[in-house]
Amino acid sequence: MAYRKLGRDNKHRRSMLANLVKDLIMNERIETTETRAKEVRKFFDKMITYGKDGSLVSRRKALAFLQNDKVAVKKVFDELAPRFAKRNGGYTRILKLTERRGDDALMVILEIVEEDA
Repeated sequence: MAYRKLGRDNKHRRSMLANLVKDLIMNERIETTETRAKEVRKFFDKMITYGKDGSLVSRRKALAFLQNDKVAVKKVFDELAPRFAKRNGGYTRILKLTERRGDDALMVILEIVEEDA
């Protein structure tokens, strides 16, 4: 599987992505760069898939990735996964903003898609 290194070593990248996924779960919307958002989307989709499975193994895998944040895992399994029970993917949306002033990195808003009406 191809992935972006994001200019960090493995441990730092994994920790950064876990923190961004936790922020997305808790706030349901984050502002970050486009490349980070595209990476976070993959891991967030995996967390929702774990939540939809609902087994003990899935809960432990989610806990392991989210650095034992039980509040975030509880929200995934109790609130977010049932919201997307009938949806087969595409749980997030990326809205492009302007470039960041310091380095011209394209900034985006990554948000969770609302349930279908």
